[in-house]
Amino acid sequence: MATLTEHLIKLTDHRDRDLLELTLAKALIDLVPIQRVVVARVTSEDNEKRWLDIVSLDARGGGKVVDPLRIDFYSLPKLDEAYDRLRSLRGRQEIEVAWAGEDGPRIYYLPLFADSRADDEQGVIEIHAAGVLAAEDRQVIDQLHHIYRNMYTLLAYSDRDALTGLLNRKSLDDTFYSAVLEELDGIMEQAGNEPAAGKERRHRVPPNYWLGTVVIDNFHLLNDRHGHLIMEEVTLLVARIMNSTFRTHDRLYRFGGEQFAVLFHCPEESLALGAFERLRANVERYNFPQVGRVTVSAGFTRVLADDSPSTALERTEQAIDFAQKNGRNKVCSHLDLVRRGLFGETARTGSVDVF
Repeated sequence: MATLTEHLIKLTDHRDRDLLELTLAKALIDLVPIQRVVVARVTSEDNEKRWLDIVSLDARGGGKVVDPLRIDFYSLPKLDEAYDRLRSLRGRQEIEVAWAGEDGPRIYYLPLFADSRADDEQGVIEIHAAGVLAAEDRQVIDQLHHIYRNMYTLLAYSDRDALTGLLNRKSLDDTFYSAVLEELDGIMEQAGNEPAAGKERRHRVPPNYWLGTVVIDNFHLLNDRHGHLIMEEVTLLVARIMNSTFRTHDRLYRFGGEQFAVLFHCPEESLALGAFERLRANVERYNFPQVGRVTVSAGFTRVLADDSPSTALERTEQAIDFAQKNGRNKVCSHLDLVRRGLFGETARTGSVDVF
């Protein structure tokens, strides 16, 4: 069994926030005499909030880890269906529930963070124990929890855009690969080697991931007319509209300037198109202070089995290039443009710089 020091090394060795909850859960199971631990987050869609159990592990070795990009939102329990979780979350305090007598089994609920966070960062740690935990065990839990919070905050700072709070370009690479990390590891073990040095890794990606980029139309013209500070406010408002349009677990990015991106899981092209169309319409309807009407163009593509982030982004760039040359305020599917014969599969340089 790993020692406390070894678990601390694992917690502080990560560069991916998505792995922190699993590492925390494993440390708690190893170091504290508990039966089960669950890390649950709040997720929302169309203003409805539900619980998503990101990690669930038990002392006998069972458990699961969930990919938030692939969940069925409406199969998740509603927020008010787990009352004690909600009490801990809203009160930002530990809740202890003894459900079979004062000395019997109990559940401890701890808010994942002590402060108020955006929906995708709210959550609780749920610890199931056979009885009252000793003071030294509670201290270990507090220490691991504190280190988790510190690491999460540090990593969040490094992979977020400073202006909008959306994820940055580096984070896209991390998510693109970690979404299929387990499958990649299996492929590498079978092959018995690593990717050649200096070459971009390419992965077998599940068939229903979609990547899209979004740009604010006529951004440089608007910047010349209204000034940098006003356009920073426009950029921030577009980011907020994106947050309210897409689902909590969809990954939203800003690459700088007027350029944004979205990575999400969706069963079919028409639904992906519908999501980007909702964003386009929501931006068009919004009355931006001191600017008035602002529009966006979007291009999206299915993530293919041999894609790297760069190759997928190149196709979204082609789709946006077509949208902007044909009137702007449009959403274009790269797959649809190819089907219609408007251009082939060959990559070409467009007018939108996504790096």
